[in-house]
Amino acid sequence: MRPICWLLTWSGLCSLGERMKPLAIPAIVLGLIAAGCGGSSSYSPTMSPSGSASSGSTSFTMQLSAANETPPVTNAESSVTGTATISFHLTKDSSGNVTAATADFQLSATGFPAGSQLTMAHIHLGGAGTPGSILVDTGLASGGVTMAGGSASFSRTGVNVSPDIAQAMTTSPGNYYFNVHTALNPNGVARGQLDNGSGGNPAPNPNPYP
Repeated sequence: MRPICWLLTWSGLCSLGERMKPLAIPAIVLGLIAAGCGGSSSYSPTMSPSGSASSGSTSFTMQLSAANETPPVTNAESSVTGTATISFHLTKDSSGNVTAATADFQLSATGFPAGSQLTMAHIHLGGAGTPGSILVDTGLASGGVTMAGGSASFSRTGVNVSPDIAQAMTTSPGNYYFNVHTALNPNGVARGQLDNGSGGNPAPNPNPYP
């Protein structure tokens, strides 16, 4: 006879000679059934991998020059030089693919003659010495920057960038360049590759994807 069944029988015999509270036996019986006659219950969660987004930024600082344009600028704006910083703010999925991106732009340039006027600023496709199509427009418009003593500066933040373009630019920055345009040089007055000064790779971010 299984122990649980013996206990049930014993409980029944004892109830004939001993006074027990009315609910004592049902409680004992239910407890014994759960412990011995039935199965067992356990909680075993299934841990399935779930993707979690991560975010971070990658920045490029480049030296712009009229001599870097293709062809090089040789007119009154040939002395224009500057520094530009582009910061990409990226959201990535668990596989490391960019799912959303924006860019911030900062520019400071000098060497403009009197009467110069910035009209546009873009990131283009193209390696050094190669002109290419516009991929990211900063939104700068003609008359949007005031020249002071031959110098110009501007900043743009939160410019939307297509995720696939941001992925490509941050992976192979040497294939892309940034330049600014003027009324005198509508095709570009000063240019720099995204990997300028970083040997073909962006300056490392201490914790780009926490």
